Amino acid sequence: MPPRERMDAYADLIVRVGANVQEGQDVVVMGWIDHAPLMRPVVDAAYRAGARYVEMSYRDDYGRRSLAEHGAEDVLSWTPPHSLLRLQDWADRRVAYVQTLGDADPSLMAGIDPARVGKAEPYEATKLLRRLSNEAHWSRTIVACATEGWARQVYGEPDIERLWDEIFAAVRLDEPDPIAAWQEHIATLKGRAGALNDRRFDAIHFHGGGTDLTVGLLRTSRWIAATDFTHWGLEHCANMPTEEVFTTPDRRRTEGVVRATRPFNWYGYTVGGLEVEFREGRAVRVDADDGGGFIRSQMDADEGGAFLGEVALVDESTRIPDRIFYNGLFDENVACHVAYGNAYTAAAEGAEGLSPDELREQGVNVSATHVDFMIGGPEVDVDGVTTDGERVPVMRQNRWVLD
Repeated sequence: MPPRERMDAYADLIVRVGANVQEGQDVVVMGWIDHAPLMRPVVDAAYRAGARYVEMSYRDDYGRRSLAEHGAEDVLSWTPPHSLLRLQDWADRRVAYVQTLGDADPSLMAGIDPARVGKAEPYEATKLLRRLSNEAHWSRTIVACATEGWARQVYGEPDIERLWDEIFAAVRLDEPDPIAAWQEHIATLKGRAGALNDRRFDAIHFHGGGTDLTVGLLRTSRWIAATDFTHWGLEHCANMPTEEVFTTPDRRRTEGVVRATRPFNWYGYTVGGLEVEFREGRAVRVDADDGGGFIRSQMDADEGGAFLGEVALVDESTRIPDRIFYNGLFDENVACHVAYGNAYTAAAEGAEGLSPDELREQGVNVSATHVDFMIGGPEVDVDGVTTDGERVPVMRQNRWVLD
């Protein structure tokens, strides 16, 4: 494990820049049981920042594996009622929410029917969590925690110290003043988002390497980056690391074929060689070397699962090394990506507070799922398409070129 002072410095960054914990605010720290070495310093840092009360919430995905393997079909996606009450209570108290990620056993779901794995999550709780997050009821941040199992998958050996070093570098903890480094980075990303917003593109076109995908945008789509705001105005950094600028697309206007440029891991299940074809917004064909059944089961979970809810741009200046991390927080910050499932209402002007039916009517996708997969790299160029059909270069050979 890293020295305690390094973990304390990471925890302070998580609390002060990520969740931006305020004096008197309640805090929830959620992660896997293997994440205790990070969660404990985060609790201490939250109290140092003035938190009133900090709740630690541990998870163990072995329970999810057992559910997928042995549970009755009618309880795979069931939500215990107390889970919904707990989430609403967090929203009512305006908590700061810290989520740690890092699979202890990335191959945990191997050998289990991928369709059942895709269903084995508390559907109503996930849906409520996404709605409350979209409505900005809490300040929040998602951060990485190294585990030996995750390190083994990335490097072929359980080199947890190497993984911690890469996590610390990714969040700029290796800088003399990490907080100042984050402020500079946030300004760069917001500058890119501003350039995209100034252009008001009608669509984004990805082309090359077997991908020919046009993602239509809403007239109200707004590119955002780096930080979010709660509904009462508290700024926070939802992902650490973060290297993306992203927006909410028009769920009805995705056309073409896209190939994932790298495998990705979701809840212990690895998907490789993914290719998806879209027509009038809907995914009509899903092929994969590994995990196609898992993807199809997620897309079939509800009416919004087969439509896009996010399009995001990331260039080669990212702090994340160019390797496969099998971790959504890291892999989505290596390359451009899209996500099928739920959209972020904050990235569509006027969408916050609308009902699910009103959101769908305006072209904003609604779903209980949200899964990112990476579609960018040196072989995939990106253009912005104007309402007149003009194509404006945004990225070339994985470099940002839009002024």
